[in-house]
Amino acid sequence: MKILVLNGPNLNMLGRRESEHYGSLTLKEINQRLGEMASGLGLELGFAQSNHEGELVDILQQAAPEYAGVMLNAGGYTHTSVALRDAVLCCGVPVVEVHLSQPAAREEFRHFSYLSGACAGSVAGFGWRSYALALQWFAMSQSDEK
Repeated sequence: MKILVLNGPNLNMLGRRESEHYGSLTLKEINQRLGEMASGLGLELGFAQSNHEGELVDILQQAAPEYAGVMLNAGGYTHTSVALRDAVLCCGVPVVEVHLSQPAAREEFRHFSYLSGACAGSVAGFGWRSYALALQWFAMSQSDEK
């Protein structure tokens, strides 16, 4: 099973921005940890990041059939993008919403997600381990199918 790890705006700046919310790891370091973890779970990962909403929509629309699922950290677009929500709904594979920080414990505008109702689930507040938990869900769902 191949899973896409898709990151949105400003996540390319991890390790250099707001470490109190996002930790000190870079996106490259997170991806490396996830790749090692996926290997141990018998999964394969692909990685993409964009600061552009339309590009994220394009990537989601093209996820299937190459990918069996998507872990999506849409960053700030979580709270603003109906277009990303629609792309999640039509991409044809399960999508898990991922956040490094806990949006519900932050500014009021971050409390609402356009994506969560369209996703298979959401994991937030565990730093880079939010991705790891989402990855474990994909691994468990794969074993459920056997």
